Amino acid sequence: MTRRHILLWALLTLAWAGAAAQPIQLSAKASGKQFDGIGAVNGGGATSVLLKDYPEPQRSQIMDMVYKPMFGASVSTILVEVPGDGNSTQGSMPSHAHERNDADFLRGYMWWIMQEAKRRNPDLALDATAWSAPAWVGNFWSDDMVDYYIAWLQGLRQVHGLELDALGCHNEKGWNAEFAKHLRRAMNERGFRDVKLHGFGNWGNQKMDFLQRMQEDAELRDALDAVCAHTYSEIQLTPEQRKMAEGMGKPIWNSEDHVYLPGFDCLITIVKCFNQNYIVSGATRVINWYDIGATYPLEPYSKEPPMLLAQEPWSGHYTVREALWGYAHYGQFTRVGWRYIDDGCMNLPAGGSIITMRDPQTGDYSIIAETKGAKQEQTLTFKVGKGLAAGKLCQWYSDAQQQFVRLSDITPKRGGFSITLKPDAVYSFSTTTGQQKGSFADIPASKPFPIPYEDNFDQYANPSEWGYLPHYLADLIGCFEIRPIPNPSRQGGGLCIRQTVGSHTLSWAPEWHHYTILGDASWTDYEISADVYLNPGDEAGVMGRLCDVGSGYGVWAKGYYLKMDEQGRVELILTRGKRDQKELIGDKEQQALILARKDVEIGGEYTLDEAVVNGTAACQWHNLKLRFDGDRITGYVDGNQVVQATSDHYKRGMAGLIAPLHERTVSTPYFDNLSITPLGRTQPTATAIPVIQPLY
Repeated sequence: MTRRHILLWALLTLAWAGAAAQPIQLSAKASGKQFDGIGAVNGGGATSVLLKDYPEPQRSQIMDMVYKPMFGASVSTILVEVPGDGNSTQGSMPSHAHERNDADFLRGYMWWIMQEAKRRNPDLALDATAWSAPAWVGNFWSDDMVDYYIAWLQGLRQVHGLELDALGCHNEKGWNAEFAKHLRRAMNERGFRDVKLHGFGNWGNQKMDFLQRMQEDAELRDALDAVCAHTYSEIQLTPEQRKMAEGMGKPIWNSEDHVYLPGFDCLITIVKCFNQNYIVSGATRVINWYDIGATYPLEPYSKEPPMLLAQEPWSGHYTVREALWGYAHYGQFTRVGWRYIDDGCMNLPAGGSIITMRDPQTGDYSIIAETKGAKQEQTLTFKVGKGLAAGKLCQWYSDAQQQFVRLSDITPKRGGFSITLKPDAVYSFSTTTGQQKGSFADIPASKPFPIPYEDNFDQYANPSEWGYLPHYLADLIGCFEIRPIPNPSRQGGGLCIRQTVGSHTLSWAPEWHHYTILGDASWTDYEISADVYLNPGDEAGVMGRLCDVGSGYGVWAKGYYLKMDEQGRVELILTRGKRDQKELIGDKEQQALILARKDVEIGGEYTLDEAVVNGTAACQWHNLKLRFDGDRITGYVDGNQVVQATSDHYKRGMAGLIAPLHERTVSTPYFDNLSITPLGRTQPTATAIPVIQPLY
């Protein structure tokens, strides 16, 4: 045989082998771990801050698409952030205890998210952990942090009637064996023995270093019901780590994975992520960050990775991403408590993977397959053993052109069946029924943010019904809450908002000034004004042309703001984001020369103009107004122009309110009569503000 004939024979053999059906034996007696669910994080930032402001029925529709069983994503677990006032990616959420003796279990919207999710699916597993914590806690591994967690669990139970299924020690903050043991003891002693504790929620190459300590420390081993870390899709567990966890009888959970991709690529990679988490790392619960993208588009990770975008509460418009149907390929075909069939869980020879699970009670089973990057079609032949359902299987399919469509059912013959998988596709096969591609036909059209815009905050007659949060404001760090007006002689009583976090938080990310944003990033010329009330030592300001609010790890803004302190000192500030070693030094003329160079991008805040307004003092109301008209920027106090500058560094952006931080404290001023008025190139809109229903 010539070399050419040998080569041809080899190629034909390979082609035949690739096309040959791969036999797979499924048995109800086969080994396999218990499936603990798939889901998504709500939190790790104020990921759903605008959802609270959606009108009905759109607000309910959005929750249905994610949490209603057998409708949309149909996830089986949710992990929420235990809010702690600090920034944790897109923004911050208000703590139930800003101070040691403070306790309010209606503050914020996270309670509402859990209520609504659980109402749709009573079997949904509720999981939680903290990214940040208030300053009074002292440090993340303290006794006070144990009390902080316990108080949150008590509020969830006593006020909202919900029971948490699992609690994480902390998000990406290392590990501490003594803390885990103390928290477990406290949970047992105070009525939360049934809440599983998992640790330690870290990422990177050292994320499972605590496993060795668990093997040596029996109390730590008993304290943790499951071991967890992040992003097994990026850094998988080693065989040794998996063996250690399984040897201790501990479930392996992935408490945060990341799939930041567009379109169908996000869908198929989500399924691949879920499959690989079990096949390689043995993870039986996988939670991706994050579920509902109800943030302003300006904020980091606002478009990818959420399964649904809800960024326009004033219009009611929302968009379902292809990613949601990746969750549906799992969520509508599995249940917590099912068991993996290991003989049906594998990587495929030509690319892709499959997972098989069974219901121990009924014998129903599901097969979930993805063929991302596969080079050719692959045929799998299944032999179904005793104890598994013998009926037909439904078949659901996704590719780049169509997502989550039902194909013809498969009827097994003589106890078996074959399936042929196309490249770059996702399949779900199941003996269960009831799956559907849920949708709503009445999604409103997109509309711009309403301008002119005003809010005097008196409409929130019972602030607790709204979680104390005003409409459309998105806190980047700190907490801007609805409060009664102080010293109401000028304002005539009523309500206003106050930045209520007066100390540096134990923030997950580096801090900046406490501030909140609203509006449209395309605005160019406009005025933003607000009345401010300054406590002793306070500063307060209004912001404009905000075109950046940080990377997700840090919240340094890029834009302008006008601030005043209680002694009448006024400054017009240009901020360039994060400070670095190229800080400007010298006088204003030197600063101006460097700022004029468009190729220089350095961090820090730079005073463009400053003045002193006489006759001001603490505990007074004053009006601040910041005006943008082309490259002319003007600041007013009580209607009088006090500062001005010419700057075209930022030509457009959103508006906001700011409470500057100091070396040891953060300002806690009050704001009232927020007003945004269009000028020049920014045209008024005809967007009408819809009726919004209270949360509680």
